[in-house]
Amino acid sequence: MKKHWILLSPLLFLSQIVSACEGGCQSGYWAIFSPVGPIAEAEKNLILTAFALMLLVVIPVIIMTFAFAWHYRASNTKATYAPKWDNSHAIEITVWVIPAIIVLILSVIVWRTTHALTPEKPLVSAVKPIEVEVVALDWKWLFIYPEQGVATVNELVVPVGTPINFKITSDTVMNSFFIPRLGGQIYAMAGMQNQLHLMANKEGVYQGRATQINGDGFSGMYFETRVTNSGEFDAWVQKAKTANVSLNRERLKELEQPTKNVAPMYFSQVEPQFFNAILQKYAPNNANCDPSGAPLPVKH
Repeated sequence: MKKHWILLSPLLFLSQIVSACEGGCQSGYWAIFSPVGPIAEAEKNLILTAFALMLLVVIPVIIMTFAFAWHYRASNTKATYAPKWDNSHAIEITVWVIPAIIVLILSVIVWRTTHALTPEKPLVSAVKPIEVEVVALDWKWLFIYPEQGVATVNELVVPVGTPINFKITSDTVMNSFFIPRLGGQIYAMAGMQNQLHLMANKEGVYQGRATQINGDGFSGMYFETRVTNSGEFDAWVQKAKTANVSLNRERLKELEQPTKNVAPMYFSQVEPQFFNAILQKYAPNNANCDPSGAPLPVKH
């Protein structure tokens, strides 16, 4: 019975993955197996393809381990006993050539997919993309919509079927931005800008998270990603404009204070070139910062 349990363990593990994803895969790292965007879908396919190719080696090895142990057991007098045997060209070719072929195939697939899914590569779409500037803070996320002139904390709203061009940085220690069901985990670092292009093809609410441990409030550094139709997105922008709160240097000083489990906040106006000013705040000469370190607007 114990032997059967060991042999069935990989199948039970796979069944757990399938059942978990059928149940929704709404949060956590299992969410990557329930994609709602082209990038996440391609990443899931790459993971499953690599997993299947590696099983071509792993499963036969496991089977042969038990088969050889059973066949050459002490009580099996029919098994050939060859104490002076030391080499087999057939076995050498098998154990080297087959894994080498699999590694070569896997390398080609990973190389091509990695270049196709590079984060800075814009998505091809007939729909005009929208820009979202992302700033990691302690312990919350700031989202700036420069074209719409609004900003939010811990709430990201995007229209379905529309490419989203993210510009990502940090106003504190290094962090990592990740929306598992949309794909594309990428780092956020002070004084540096990373790019990420994602798109959601299904309306819903999906969890975003920080995946770089960065202090006491890390465990609560989540945000909701709401994917809506274009009409609802426009209505949300108009609602944000009624907040009557501006995002400026003074407000940034408040946001920079470490806080935990922060509820969504909305800003109806954003100081011009605010994201670029945060980037330049960490420039070597601090040319665009006031004496307190807060960013100044960038002059055109």
